[in-house]
Amino acid sequence: MKNKFINIVFFVLVLNLFQINLVNADNSLESYDMSNVKILETPFWCSMTEEERASAINNLTAEQKRVALEDGTERPFDNIYWDHKAEGIYVDIITGEPLFSSIDKFDSGTGWPSFDKPIKGSEIRELEDNSFGTTRTEVRSNFGNNHLGHLFNDGPAQTTGLRYCINSASLNFVSKDNLEKEGYGDFLVLFEKS
Repeated sequence: MKNKFINIVFFVLVLNLFQINLVNADNSLESYDMSNVKILETPFWCSMTEEERASAINNLTAEQKRVALEDGTERPFDNIYWDHKAEGIYVDIITGEPLFSSIDKFDSGTGWPSFDKPIKGSEIRELEDNSFGTTRTEVRSNFGNNHLGHLFNDGPAQTTGLRYCINSASLNFVSKDNLEKEGYGDFLVLFEKS
């Protein structure tokens, strides 16, 4: 009983000392040295306003709207990026969110752009799709929530074994030479030779 009483008294004393330190603490930002603080900017694709999104959607073609916004699928071998070989990154057609790199693109023989993985750090959403009497994995952009395509387990065995089968109509391409100018300078590191 005596030990329990001592523990309670000790706890109350520590709590009182802690409260005294909080009251006497100098919490003003003026006295804090901000020279070593790095301010992180929110990437533009994370902070798109409703007005900016509406404007981007107004600039889409009917096919881009059908595919990205209405969960459509474009025709194989009849789309802009299925046989595209330039170096750069593929971004969401509406938000500009970075999704895939040309480094991870491969010829799947299907007639759609295929990638074995998304760009490291991108947050591609995977959802169960039970349309057309089969179960597949739909992939959508995280910030734009736009339909990109589907994920399959028949990709290159020497890499991930995955195939992100993506509609060109859901993508824009930013060439390696334009990454800095377009606001994607952080992705230049993907193309540095090891």
